[in-house]
Amino acid sequence: MTPPRSVLIVGASAAGLSTAEALRRQGHQGRLTLLDAEPHLPYDRPPLSKQVLAGDWEPGRAQLRSQAQLDALDAEFVRGEAAVAFDAGAREVRTATGRVLRADAVVIATGLTPHRLPGQQGQAGMREPAGMQGPAGMREPAGMQGPAGMRGPGQQGLAGVHELRGLDDALTLRAHLTAARRLVVVGEGVLGGELAATARKLGLDVTLVGLGQAILADQLGGRVSGLLTRAHAERGVELRLGVAVEELTSAGGRVTGVRLATGEVLPADAVVVAIGSRPATGWLAGSGLSLGDGVECDARCRAAEGVYAVGDVASWQHEGLGRRLRLENRTNATEQAQVVAANILGADRPYTPIPYFWTDQYDIKIQAHGLPSATAEVSIVEGDPEQGRFAAVYREDGRVTGVLGWNMPKQARVLRQQHLATQPVATA
Repeated sequence: MTPPRSVLIVGASAAGLSTAEALRRQGHQGRLTLLDAEPHLPYDRPPLSKQVLAGDWEPGRAQLRSQAQLDALDAEFVRGEAAVAFDAGAREVRTATGRVLRADAVVIATGLTPHRLPGQQGQAGMREPAGMQGPAGMREPAGMQGPAGMRGPGQQGLAGVHELRGLDDALTLRAHLTAARRLVVVGEGVLGGELAATARKLGLDVTLVGLGQAILADQLGGRVSGLLTRAHAERGVELRLGVAVEELTSAGGRVTGVRLATGEVLPADAVVVAIGSRPATGWLAGSGLSLGDGVECDARCRAAEGVYAVGDVASWQHEGLGRRLRLENRTNATEQAQVVAANILGADRPYTPIPYFWTDQYDIKIQAHGLPSATAEVSIVEGDPEQGRFAAVYREDGRVTGVLGWNMPKQARVLRQQHLATQPVATA
C-alpha cells in the first residue's frame, strides 16, 4: 500500500487532533488538513460540565494544545467551517461556504450532536441533520402540530433553555447560572448527573428529571446507580425519575418551567436538556458510506477505501467481542486515533480496546472498565459502599463482563488486569 500524500480530517476535537498528531509521529510527511465547524482552538470536552461550568477553569485551560504545538504539526486548520456533504468515492468534502476539499485519505471525526426535546431549537438555531430521529423513550405530547413537535406557544428558541455540547454552550450556561436560582436538568445520564452536581456546587436549587428509575441505571445497573442516585438526593437534588417531560412552559419568550406527564410543573429559571446524543452523520447522507449507529467501519476503523472514522462517531467491528461497538469517551478518542493513523499509513491493525468510561460527580469518581450493564450480577469485592469507597465486579452467565471503582481507581485497574486483559469482556 502506498502511503497517502494528503490526509483530510473532518473534526478537530480530541479524536481528530489525536489522529493528526499520531500521523506525524508515525511518519506522515505529506499534506495534513483539519476541518472543524468551531472557531476555537481544539479543546477538551469533559471539563465543560465540571471545571469550566463551575468557573474553576477559564476557557483557555481546556485547550488541548497551545498555538505553538499546533503550529509544529505543520497542518492546515480550517476553522469555523462546517462540512455539509461528502463523496466517499472521490474522497471529497464540501463545506457550508461551498469550499471543496479533497485528499487521498479522509478521516471522519465529527463526534456527536445532542438529542433535543420535541420542538426544541438550538440556541443558535442550528438545524439538525437530515434523517435524525428523536431519542428513544421521549414522550411526544398528543395533538402535536407542525414540525415544531411541542404544544404551547414559543417553544422554539426559548431563552433559558440550554444544551451542553461545546465551549460556547458551557460559557453561555455558566453566565446564566450565576444569575439563576432554580435549574431543571432533563436527563439522568452521565451529562445530566454531572450538570446537576456542578449546579449544586454553585448553590442552585436543582431538580433532575429522567425516564430512567435511577441515575446512570442503564450503564451501571441498579445497585451502583441506586447509590449514585442517593448521593444526589443527599446533596439536595430534587429527583423526578421514571417520568416523561410533557412540555416547557414559558412567558415572554423565556422558559418558566417544565411540565411533566404527571401534570406537575417544575418552576425553572433555566433548563438544561441532556437526554443523550447521536453520531453527527447527517452531513454524510448520500455519501456512499454505511450509516447506522454512527459511521459503520470494519475492524480497522475503515468505512470505505481511503475513508476512516474515529471517536464518538465511529461504529466498528470489535474482533475481541465479535460485535459492532461504538464508544463515547475521551480515552477511546485518543486510543482509536493511534490505530487509525497506523492503518492509514499501511498497517493492518484491528482496534480491540477494553471499553472504559468515567464520571466525576461531587467528590465521587467512578471508573468503569469493560461492559457493565443493568442485567449483570454485581459483587462488591473491596471496600464498602457506606464508606464511599468500593470496587465491584460485574458478571453475566458466570463470566466477568466489567469492573468498577467508586473512589478506588487503582483497585479498578487491578481488577481490569485480572479479569479483562486476557479475555474478551463479553460474549457475542
